[in-house]
Amino acid sequence: MNDTFNIKRFGWVFKKSVLERPTLMLGLMLVTLVITLLTYAIVQSMAGIAKAQVSAFVFGFLVGGSFMSSSALGYFSSNSSGTSFLMLPASHLEKWLCAVLISGVIYAAIYLGFFRLVDVFFVNNYYQGLDPNSPNYQNLYHSVEVFGFNNEIAKNIFVIFFNISGAMLLGSLYFNKVSYIKVALLVCTLVIFTYFANLLIAGLFFNHIDMAIPFKSIFLKVGSAIGIVDLPEGVNSAISFLISYVIPGTLWLTALIRLKEKEM
Repeated sequence: MNDTFNIKRFGWVFKKSVLERPTLMLGLMLVTLVITLLTYAIVQSMAGIAKAQVSAFVFGFLVGGSFMSSSALGYFSSNSSGTSFLMLPASHLEKWLCAVLISGVIYAAIYLGFFRLVDVFFVNNYYQGLDPNSPNYQNLYHSVEVFGFNNEIAKNIFVIFFNISGAMLLGSLYFNKVSYIKVALLVCTLVIFTYFANLLIAGLFFNHIDMAIPFKSIFLKVGSAIGIVDLPEGVNSAISFLISYVIPGTLWLTALIRLKEKEM
């Protein structure tokens, strides 16, 4: 195994990673796209386009992305495949970059492109179904628009995607068997613990708490109304930076370190 980076060898490793498991990679991608389309169509028929956009994007992008990340370095379910992967004449950096490229770049690009096509189709279909002579035509027309990847909802989903993908990639190097399920259980446990710990701490300072969003806001019952207490702007910015960049970056880089350890 060579510890130096070589672009030609990287290309060979990437090609091998994709062609060696085409059924798994293409199958995951195809299933994700089909589920996204079905989710969009079903939710749109029941609750409208706005909810369909968010539901399909969250479910397809996050679930599909987590499976892809878990599979990118998922060679260690058996000793033979794990040993074969570790013995490839390539550096750990090249192998790690292949996984990053597959799960964090190529998957995301294909999914976002497909979602945009689906979204444009349904939105245009909605526009065509409107009556231009209706007095509410303008309001109805402008009430629906193509889902923007730069809006606040999309940005939050992207942050969750990179955190979950990093956790799945790292988990596949620590858990040889059913790594996806084990990491999913750990993530769910952490989320539940964080929520209730945050609720408990908030209860020490406030009464009549309606809901508490970890690291963001506390909703208080004030008579028949709901009041919101947000974190100070500086603290909120620091936490946002931590969740958006530090934690996912740490997860992805730790996967590189773990892969290097497995090769030793």
